[in-house]
Amino acid sequence: MTTTSVNGAAGSALPIDSLVNQSAPQTTGNSTLGEHDFLTLLTTQLRNQNPLQPMDETQSIAELAQFSQLQETTNLANSFQNFQSSFSVTQFAGFIGKPVTVETSTGGQSGGSLVSGNVGKIIVQNGQPYFTLTDGQGNVMTDSSGNPALFSPSQIVTVG
Repeated sequence: MTTTSVNGAAGSALPIDSLVNQSAPQTTGNSTLGEHDFLTLLTTQLRNQNPLQPMDETQSIAELAQFSQLQETTNLANSFQNFQSSFSVTQFAGFIGKPVTVETSTGGQSGGSLVSGNVGKIIVQNGQPYFTLTDGQGNVMTDSSGNPALFSPSQIVTVG
């Protein structure tokens, strides 16, 4: 009968030590699985299944149906977001050229000064409509950096 030291040979680490001391793998990019990831996982699962106990085909069909339903729900949500953005712009388009008074805000707080002008063009940023103001000569009002000042429809105090 032979005995082996628990610590292995003097000065050497056991293979388990190298596994225990490893850091967790770093993930980068998107943390959600996409269609490609799902299909890769499914084909790997089918390729490595036990031939004596194959995967239940009703289970695989149910998984495909679930993934398809999830993908369609995501597409519907994206379409609705685009529709909402377009609707906001269309609804606000009637204000172009009309005189408005807006409240400027400082640091996201109300109580700023009032500025009047005509609604210029509408710009959509992150799905939200913003507009520029023009003075009586058609010059676009600018912010302190010289860029066109953008106002939210919620900043309108009076129209006309």
